[in-house]
Amino acid sequence: MSNADKTIRVRLVKSLISCKRTHRLSVRALGLRKLNDVRELKDSPSVRGLINQVNYLVRVEEGA
Repeated sequence: MSNADKTIRVRLVKSLISCKRTHRLSVRALGLRKLNDVRELKDSPSVRGLINQVNYLVRVEEGA
């Protein structure tokens, strides 16, 4: 499987209340809205950057 085919699953595990506005926007850019919301995203540097910015709010699972 090439790097372009890899996906990662991202789950929102903490609330966005009292977070910085930029962090709320990053979570929204990942497609997450509510707690325990899960998205399967293409593994790319831009997605990894968003995840690294809000790593205390999300849980990442290496995807299928």
